[in-house]
Parts: sequence; C-alpha cells; structure tokens
Amino acid sequence: MSEKKIKVGITHGDINGIGYEVILKALDDSRMLELCTPIIYGSAKIAAHYLKQAQQPSISLCQIAAADAARADQINIINVVDESVRPTPGVSSKEAGEAAFAALERAVADLRAGDIDVLVTAPISKHSIHGEQFPFPGHTEYLQASLGENGDNALMVLCNDTIRVALVTIHTPISSVAMGVSKDAVLEKLRQFSDSLERDFSLPHPRIAVLALNPHSGEDGLLGSEETEQIIPAIKAAQEEKINCFGPYAADGFFGAGLYNRFDGILAMYHDQGLIPFKTLAMDAGVNFTAGLPFVRTSPDHGTGYDIAGKWEASEESMRSAIYKAIDIYRSRRRHHEAYRNPLAKHYVERNKKDNVVLDLTKSDE
Repeated sequence: MSEKKIKVGITHGDINGIGYEVILKALDDSRMLELCTPIIYGSAKIAAHYLKQAQQPSISLCQIAAADAARADQINIINVVDESVRPTPGVSSKEAGEAAFAALERAVADLRAGDIDVLVTAPISKHSIHGEQFPFPGHTEYLQASLGENGDNALMVLCNDTIRVALVTIHTPISSVAMGVSKDAVLEKLRQFSDSLERDFSLPHPRIAVLALNPHSGEDGLLGSEETEQIIPAIKAAQEEKINCFGPYAADGFFGAGLYNRFDGILAMYHDQGLIPFKTLAMDAGVNFTAGLPFVRTSPDHGTGYDIAGKWEASEESMRSAIYKAIDIYRSRRRHHEAYRNPLAKHYVERNKKDNVVLDLTKSDE
C-alpha cells in the first residue's frame, strides 16, 4: 500500500525577498506533486507578479479558499493578504512584514487544526515582521509560543543528510550567551536532542558531541569556567540518564579535524558557533528544523536574499530540501509512534549470585 500524500503548508515569507522564487522553483517539478500536496499561504497576485517578471508562464497555481479544498495534482495557494498589497523586491517594509505574519498565522492555525500535516516557512525579515503581533526574535520562538503544548520548548536543529547541529541558545546577543549556558539548559537540550534524533531522524541510541563555550574548552578555568561548572556537570547528568553524549570539544579543533563525522548530532552553545560551520559544510542543502514541538516545521537555512530578490537567481535547493525533510520527519514520527504506542510490559529478572537463584521481580510477594 502506498503512503498517504502529505499536505505541506508553505508560508510565503517576506514578499520582497526570494521567498516566492525559491518556493515556485522547488515546486516546479512533477515529482514533487507525486510526493505531496503543496499549499502556499500567500497571494496569487504576488506570485503571478514574480512569475511574469521571470517569464515563467508554465507554472500554474490553483487558488483555493481553505486547505481542505486542496487538489492533490496541483500547486495550491490560499490568499491571506489584501489584493492591494504589492511587492517591492529588495526592500524591507512594514507592509511586507504584515503579509509575512498573515501567512504564518493562518498556516499555524491550519496546522493545529490538522488541515495540513507539516509546515515549511520561507524566510522572513525579523526587522519588518517585528511588532505587537510578533514580538519574537524569530520563527522558532513564535512557533514555541503558538504550537507548544504542556510546557514544550523548541529546539533549533540545522540539518542535512550527514550533519545535525542543535543550539543551546538561539537568537541571543553574544554579550548574554554565557548567562544562558547553565547546567539545566544544556541538560534540557541534550534530552530534547537525543529524543529528536531517535524519533525524528530514526537514529537509535544517537551519539551527541557537546561543544565547549570558551576557547580551548576553557583550559581548566584559565579561559572561562562554564565548561567545568556548567557544561561538564550537564554531560555527566545526561550520561547517567543513558544519553550518549561526549565532550566538551573545542569547536575549532572539532570541525577542523572532521570529528563531526563520528557523531549523529552536535550540540553547540550559541548561534554562530554551530551555524557557521554547518552552513559551510551543508552548502545550499541545509534545513532549519524546529524540534521539541508536537508539529513538524522546517525552513530553508538562508535569509530573505534582498540583494538578489526579483532577479530569479536564487537557488531553490534549500527550499526543496526543507520540503523533503519535513515529509521525512513526519513519516519518521509516525513510524516511531506505531512502534511504541503499545509497548510490551517489561519483565526484570535478577540472578542471586550467592545462591544461584533466579528472582522474578515482576511477581508480588504472596
């Protein structure tokens, strides 16, 4: 039996960036429609503007009013912004920010309602979208507030087919990073990351490398005490919980020596520590995945690309990878749920070495 076609909701992001370009390029492939049913949250008029500008009349869109009306053999689009809104490629504007938020808000509501299966977000301008309705530093924090349940915390994971990097602190100024690197924070992220690698990436008993915060792993306190006081205690506590984590490793030597090839995941302490080497290694195929939430969301790992917006020069590879990765993670979670939803009762048998007697600890004393 073939697997169900997954409904992929795609937000248009900043209308003045390369969002429409990478979305339409990624979807302009018959194999994509065989794999999923794409639903763009945006504006048919703005999409048509970019298609006309790029002389791409062969890409057609099916306008629908709601996700449940999506056609499986079409690129669907739901209008979420006023028809008077027009794009100005390469310009950061309040109007573009409002359009980005409108798409995100509608798509998240549909995701919660089960009208789409996964969410893929095109890049936003954090400056233009920021305001009363979006007082967050980025997508990850907004999605944690909107989609988290029972105290769920989002974990940013950058990934491709060979490397996965998670972050302890996300959009935190460098001057405040050290305050966010505590034993509890590192331990929590290790738990989340280990669980995600198993459930979302189908990697049993994953090996996680933990990076140091300070140069040379702090040199036993000479260059900083976070390693000895916070990171190492967190690693030891995680190991006691049977999490396979190791470190802390000095980041420069770790990546320079290619040690990342020996691990299933890498936990970095702050944004640039993890993302600079990741983006260097991943090239155009990197994906931003929000782990730790009950819903699947991915995004290309690049920004709005204002400098090339409207020129039809942007690579769609990261957007295509984000769509594929969302589908893969959705299926991995479903398989994990099927495998563990009815676990067998555990029976513990202990041998009394002195008397060579087997004690069945599942039985009560009667």
